[in-house]
Amino acid sequence: MNELPALIKDLALILMVAGIVTLVFKRLKQPLVLGYVVAGFLVSPHMPYVASVVDTADIHTWADIGVMFLLFSLGLDFSFKKILRMGASPIISTVTIIFCMMMLGILTGHLFGWGKMDCIFLGGMLAMSSTTIIYKAFDDLGLRQQQFAGRVMSVLILEDILAIVMMVMLSAIASGNSPNGGQMLQSVIKITFFLILWFVVGIFAIPLFLRRMRRQMNNEMLLIVSLGLCCAMAVFSTKVGFSSAFGAFVMGSILAETIEADKIIRLVEPVKNLFGAIFFVSVGMLVDPHILVEYALPIITLVLTILIGQAIFGSLAFMLGGETMKSAMKCGFSMAQIGEFSFIIASLGLSLGVIGKFLYPVVVAVSVITTFLTPYMIRLATPAYNQLEKRLPPKWVRSLNHLTMSHPNTTEQSKWKKLLLQLGRITLVYGILSAATITLMFTFVLPFTRKLLPGWELHWYANAITGVLTVLFISPFLRAMVMKKNHSEEFKALWAESNVNRIPLLFTVLVRVIIAVAFIFYICNYLTRFSNAIMITIGVIAVMLMVFSRWIKKRSIGLERLFILNLRSRDIEAQVHGHKRPLYEGKLLDRNIHIADFEIPAGSLWMGKTLKQLNLGKKYGIHVSSILRANHRLNIPDGESLIFPGDILQVIGSDDQLTTFQQAIQEEVMEEDHELEKREMKLRSIIISGSSPFIGKTLQESGIRDQYNCMVVGIEEGKENLSQVKSTYRFQKGDILWIVGEIEDIQRITRS
Repeated sequence: MNELPALIKDLALILMVAGIVTLVFKRLKQPLVLGYVVAGFLVSPHMPYVASVVDTADIHTWADIGVMFLLFSLGLDFSFKKILRMGASPIISTVTIIFCMMMLGILTGHLFGWGKMDCIFLGGMLAMSSTTIIYKAFDDLGLRQQQFAGRVMSVLILEDILAIVMMVMLSAIASGNSPNGGQMLQSVIKITFFLILWFVVGIFAIPLFLRRMRRQMNNEMLLIVSLGLCCAMAVFSTKVGFSSAFGAFVMGSILAETIEADKIIRLVEPVKNLFGAIFFVSVGMLVDPHILVEYALPIITLVLTILIGQAIFGSLAFMLGGETMKSAMKCGFSMAQIGEFSFIIASLGLSLGVIGKFLYPVVVAVSVITTFLTPYMIRLATPAYNQLEKRLPPKWVRSLNHLTMSHPNTTEQSKWKKLLLQLGRITLVYGILSAATITLMFTFVLPFTRKLLPGWELHWYANAITGVLTVLFISPFLRAMVMKKNHSEEFKALWAESNVNRIPLLFTVLVRVIIAVAFIFYICNYLTRFSNAIMITIGVIAVMLMVFSRWIKKRSIGLERLFILNLRSRDIEAQVHGHKRPLYEGKLLDRNIHIADFEIPAGSLWMGKTLKQLNLGKKYGIHVSSILRANHRLNIPDGESLIFPGDILQVIGSDDQLTTFQQAIQEEVMEEDHELEKREMKLRSIIISGSSPFIGKTLQESGIRDQYNCMVVGIEEGKENLSQVKSTYRFQKGDILWIVGEIEDIQRITRS
């Protein structure tokens, strides 16, 4: 028999140990992530008394795939539109937390005399709270429906996207070995360029492809296509100097805007779980007990830095974002841990060879300790606030709460500000698309045409053909850049308000015309030897032709409408199926009450009852605004509306009311049947003997259903099929009855 490869043996060992350890952690109500880390520690070469992984290189390759799929799944849950809808509050909180925690991490590293790159990477690790661990803690403590939990999750979403940017920045800093402002600015510009390019092109092309293939694509094909797109973007991302994880995240965020996003999330979940488990196990394999003993003091110091730092700076950050002092402290105390992204950043530092090997196990140990302390920190927030409130002067407390509660979530933009922001966004997006198109044409099409038309005489024809094609391809972008918003409400209002506004408005048009001409000038300068005056003239004439061309106008508008349709496709699908939240939700979020969704469990004692019978408003003080059942939404249900298992109730209330309501849903369920195996239904035949009590009785008189809890399927009369037992038929000796029921009940019948 052939010997199994070492990789198969290692995977068997990893998955078996991980399965056993995570079952223990599930029983202890601890996050599964920690179970995987502990499992990795047990199968690592550092544990001499148990079986160890042999081929660590292959395991780390699988772990890299796990990171890629983890970030792909994160991207599927992420939406650029969500960030735009959040307003300024979570952005202020997130930036404040990341800056303060990074500074604390860098300072702590310097105190222990660690190297510059160790300190920078340590700061990045300490700045990233764990979405997985916090979500699990909220779920276990029954706090997920509370208002402050929503604020925390908003900040965590922003932290995740900034973590991706941070990874790219750290890679750029590590490659330069000497971080400086110019290099960081160049990295930011590069990230912005490719992020906008990939997102715009992806939103334009991928939903269009999925829409065309929707009828032919089943679940298996959709899974393969999604993972293929993920891997393709990961490869492309590495080609332009970014990490594969960054590319996977971008592709996930693009697919998140498609109608198929929810289905892709479900299909990718098992793949992500498998490779994600291997990644976290590989994290645990790097934990060296000797390093933990040697670096015990730094570990304890870092734990205290995270707990105290998040409690103070996290609370202040949420207060700056507009939360009351009590809510801000709940939010800040909840984020006092590090998790998966810290591991990923540490893995990045190791792979680049810029951090010491001691830092990885130190960070893992800090993560394990802070994760265990997370539920206690969340519970500690309210008592800490009560103690602080007692000690602070009442005037200070009122002033702080008044300041934060009056913090504006949105500000009324002036017409000028709104118009300039729109023009800036349009110019940036269409400028990037034009630049990318020119790059592709000069990289691939120009060499191809020169090969088709070799020789010095034909060289100019190849350049001319490429130049004309390039201008035609970018013409819809340049026309949109010049003409968009020139007839908008803001532009017309400013034009009509005052003559003073007209010169600045014309200047905005002129600037965009100059930028468009600059693109044409660059193409001519690259492909020809004309004088500058001739090239500028060609650029102006080309832009004017674009502006007045009906075909280019139609093409530009068509492309923009298709992009907007693709971008809104998931929202449109949600509205059609009743999944979209009501418009009044935003109004409620500014008050003491908010909206939360609750699913009726399968064994609920409420099923089959009406809202009037349940009397939820009087019992819990909440209001049921709608019921989502399958793909249908019943808005403003009346008292006669029935409740069924699987219904999602959209409920309005305060934190305390919603918490009580959630506890009631979880508690008022049928008791679990602990002897389920004994209740298996069996089909048996019995023969009516001479001593049977059923002789001479009808089916109803026999009590087979009422007394024995069994059902007569039919009577055997020598035919191919069983005969139905009529209500008037009386059982006789020798009748062969086929009955179905639990085995104990059937045995009672046979014994009678």
